[in-house]
Amino acid sequence: MNNAPPSGARRESDLVGAFVQMADTLVDDYDVPEVLHQLATHCVNLIGISAAGLLLSDQRGSLQLVASSNERTRLLELFQLQADEGPCIESFRTGDTVTAADLSTTTDRWPVFTPQALEQGFLAVHAVPLRLRGNVIGTLNLFNQRPGALSAEDAKVARALADIATIGILQERTIRHGEVLTEQLQGALNSRITIEQAKGLLAHAGGLDMEQAFQALRRFARAQHTGLSDIAHRLASGQLPPGSVLKPGRVDST
Repeated sequence: MNNAPPSGARRESDLVGAFVQMADTLVDDYDVPEVLHQLATHCVNLIGISAAGLLLSDQRGSLQLVASSNERTRLLELFQLQADEGPCIESFRTGDTVTAADLSTTTDRWPVFTPQALEQGFLAVHAVPLRLRGNVIGTLNLFNQRPGALSAEDAKVARALADIATIGILQERTIRHGEVLTEQLQGALNSRITIEQAKGLLAHAGGLDMEQAFQALRRFARAQHTGLSDIAHRLASGQLPPGSVLKPGRVDST
């Protein structure tokens, strides 16, 4: 279901809180996947959409999924990448915001993606490019279970959040050479692969679905004040038993 966006003073307060939280994470050792998952959650809460996802370009210039607000969105994003069509792909290639206010009318435009999106219950998509000085490095994708374009105010919020995502990945003080940019992006993509492996281990060990496994992973990382990527690496490499993550309060010292 779609969330109702906050309004008036509450909306302003929530926006300030979100941007303060995002700014606080941009320190020397911030965890890119966790920052982007926080951003996806903020999009859902602040704009009143159903789901959000972020795609980043890898070393070959191909888009890869880095973050999503839920498992259903993750699967749709992956399908969009596989089909090589859809609003997010189009936004990345053109560098422009792409809005599909009613997906039931876009079958001719995206004959493979559209039926899949409708099957998942999404009726509208708003894709915003992540840009740095004219270079598009990915897209922020907002999915709705009801048709309609974003309001002008919500579109501005989406643009601002997309800019925050870009800044979070490519801090100006660290981007002095092209090879640094490539390493930053590839590092985020590699972390995502490790996180997916860790989710699978937790899901198998705890009899959970992938959404529940991811939430358990995030809770444990926060409780330990440790980066999501670090906890995922420890799980995937066997340094941390799944049971330590699945049982609240239990910490493995290895």
